[in-house]
Amino acid sequence: MDGTFNENDLSRVVEADKAHMWHHLFQHKALETSDPRIIVEGKGMRVWDQNGKEFLDAVSGGVWTVNVGYGRESVCKAVYEQMMKICYFANSAGSIPGALFAEKLIEKMPGMTRVYYTNSGSEANEKAFKMIRQIAHKKYGGKKTKILYRDRDYHGSTLATMSAGGQDERNAQYGPFAPDFVRVPHCMEYRKHELGLEHLSGREFGIAAADAIEEVILREGPETVGGLCLEPVTAGGGVIEAPEGYWERVQEICKKYDVLLHIDEVVCGVGRTGKWFGYQQYGIKPDFVTMAKGVASGYAAIACMVTTEEVFNMFKEDAGDPLSYFRDISTFGGCTAGPAAALENMRIIEDENLLDNCSAMGERMLNNLRALMEKHAVIGDVRGKGLFLGAELVADRETKEPVDEKLAQQVVAECGAQGVIIGVTNRSLPGRNNTLCFSPALIATAEDIDQICDAVDKALTKVFG
Repeated sequence: MDGTFNENDLSRVVEADKAHMWHHLFQHKALETSDPRIIVEGKGMRVWDQNGKEFLDAVSGGVWTVNVGYGRESVCKAVYEQMMKICYFANSAGSIPGALFAEKLIEKMPGMTRVYYTNSGSEANEKAFKMIRQIAHKKYGGKKTKILYRDRDYHGSTLATMSAGGQDERNAQYGPFAPDFVRVPHCMEYRKHELGLEHLSGREFGIAAADAIEEVILREGPETVGGLCLEPVTAGGGVIEAPEGYWERVQEICKKYDVLLHIDEVVCGVGRTGKWFGYQQYGIKPDFVTMAKGVASGYAAIACMVTTEEVFNMFKEDAGDPLSYFRDISTFGGCTAGPAAALENMRIIEDENLLDNCSAMGERMLNNLRALMEKHAVIGDVRGKGLFLGAELVADRETKEPVDEKLAQQVVAECGAQGVIIGVTNRSLPGRNNTLCFSPALIATAEDIDQICDAVDKALTKVFG
């Protein structure tokens, strides 16, 4: 730390925090007997709290965001220089960084052509939902309004995105929800017994898991289903990669029933899996792609809803109809800091070959975690893609009974005591908050990966013996 804050300053900040802040995902009763953790500085893969304690951040800012690491001066300069020219104008007009980043982004997404800027990942998903609904009215007489979503997937914290939320603890106490959102089963092979598919494995299971989507479409009526929203790799629901055969079959089903495919890349997007976008790992050709977190690595707020020219043209038809176009706005979609930061963020990823590094370091971490699985019977499964990995903890490998979530949280705490921040599924799935989550920045080195896994090894030994 550079000593910018002295002890008295930090004491005042802690008191102000305790008196006035309402933190995300946090039970504030804990602050009656302890101080909040305040992160005051970050550099590369490391952050420091108000007490000067150094942490290796294995979760990229806590929520899969800081893909290029902390302290990137070039990103900060790009934001500063742009904001001195023009900080904001409503996105009914254009901006230089907005146009240039849209062009750059589309270069990375063959088949996609149009970028809609918005405030957050939640809102980007809502834009796609609204477009699907408007298309239903414009093209199908208002009938194809239903949007399917998958068990365990997460798409945001607004009421509409929670209506498409497959994590019941996150949704608890916030209903009633919007109508015409319909859940389909998860595709998690490790827990295939929950689907009655324990007799299948590999590609056969993947196809059967996708066929379950078709069963829902037929049950609801194909004439009523307009969209299907899926994460390429399920994130907060347990870091779940779909098995072979799944995505091929999903696309066949969508084409068969004229269902628009919406891929939520809010977590996986911009390098997290080792490609620019997670869907590109699986040969998916989506109609909508949404993204946020890693787009600018947290240096500025930005989210995007990206779609095809075919979808875009649907909103140009009947120009004489005052209701024919997409009548929508996101206030901070007009902020120029986001695309300015995103342009520099993308340049860094390209120039430093961070996609290749992500794949290499992800493979190293996967192998390290699999080695820990041989040592610790409490690890039931290790899975993921690139630097987006999970280790599910179970009380019994045979029955796959999850460990008590307090024990999983204790592992996280023990890693923190060693100066390593890892994640765990949190208040997402009743009785299933048992997966350790890892998402180091794309700049991670072999030494960083080994330090993270060593901390997990020691933590598991301390908690479980």
